[in-house]
Amino acid sequence: MLPRGGVRGGAGAAGAASPGRHRRAPGVRAAAAAPEGSAARPAARDELRAPPRPGAPPLPQPREPPAPCPQASPAPHPGDGLRSPGVGSRGGGDVLIPAAVCSPRSKAEAAAIEKELLEDYRFGRQQLIEIWGHACAMAVTKAFPLPSLPRKQPTVLVVCGPAQNGAIGLVCARHLRIFDYEPTIFYPKRSPDPLYRDFTTQCEKMDIPFLSYLPTEVQLINDAYNAVVDAVLGAEAEAGEGREPCAAILATLKLLRIPIVSLDVPSGWDAEAGGSGGISPDVLVSLAAPKECARRFLGRQHFVAGRFLPYDVQKKFELNPPEYPGTECVVAL
Repeated sequence: MLPRGGVRGGAGAAGAASPGRHRRAPGVRAAAAAPEGSAARPAARDELRAPPRPGAPPLPQPREPPAPCPQASPAPHPGDGLRSPGVGSRGGGDVLIPAAVCSPRSKAEAAAIEKELLEDYRFGRQQLIEIWGHACAMAVTKAFPLPSLPRKQPTVLVVCGPAQNGAIGLVCARHLRIFDYEPTIFYPKRSPDPLYRDFTTQCEKMDIPFLSYLPTEVQLINDAYNAVVDAVLGAEAEAGEGREPCAAILATLKLLRIPIVSLDVPSGWDAEAGGSGGISPDVLVSLAAPKECARRFLGRQHFVAGRFLPYDVQKKFELNPPEYPGTECVVAL
C-alpha cells in the first residue's frame, strides 16, 4: 500500500492533466508537432499570445533588464587585515589584533590595581585567582588547540611555585583538565595557606597527577609533554630567585625544547627590567595588564587577561585595554 497522499496509478495517471492546468488563451492554436528526429523547442513567448486585432497597435516588446549598478566596496576598518597567525577562537582560525594595545604597568602599579580590586571592589583573593587561572587555561587552548598538538596524548606539564602565581597555575591545570587536556602538576613547595591547599585538593579530586620530582634529564620532559606552563614565580618575586627549589626548576626550564607558557611574568625575570639569561617563553599571558618586562618579550604570542576589570579601574589607571572579541576573556596582542 502506498503512503497516504502518495502518487497512485501508472504513467497514465501521472500524465493526466489537472483541470485548468493547460488552459489556452482564446485564439491560440496548438503548436505543430516537431518533425521526427528534430529536437523540440519550447514555445516562444509571442506564440503564447493571442493575435492582435486588425488596426490595433503592436504589442509592447519586453524590455531588457537594466544592468546592475556597481556597488562600492566598504571602507576597511582600521584593524581589518591585521591578524595574529595561529591564534584561534573556539573553533580555530585567526583572531583580529585589536587596534588599542595595553600600556605596560610597573610593579607598583600592578600591586595598586590588585589592592583596589581587593579592598574597594571587594573581590576575594580566591575569586581573582580563579578568574586568572581560567583565563590562562583559555590562552593555552588558543595557543595550542587540541588538534594541533604534536603528540597523541594532549599532555601539559604545569610547574607551580609556592606563592600566588603557583595557585593560579593550579587553577589553570584544573580548567585544562575540564577542556580535555591531560595536565600534570609539579608543585614541590606547597604553601601552608588554606586557600592554596583548597586549590590543591580540587586538583587531586579531579585525578590530576602530581609529580614527586622534576626530571633533570630534559629529554624525558620533551618526550612526555606538548608544552609546559610556567607558574613558578610571578610579579611579586625578585629577579632570579636563586633559592631552592626554584633555582633548580629554572635551570631545567631553560634547557627545554618544547614550548613554555609563562603566567604574568616569566620566572627569573624582573617585572620591570625583564630578564637576561632566564627562560625564553613562547607564550606570555599577562594578568590584568602587561607588566613592563613584556616590552622585552620576543615569543610568538602574547595574551592579556583583563576583561573582568571594572571600567572605573581601567580609567583610573589609564590601562587602555584592547577590544575583546565576542565573549572572550583573553585576547592576543
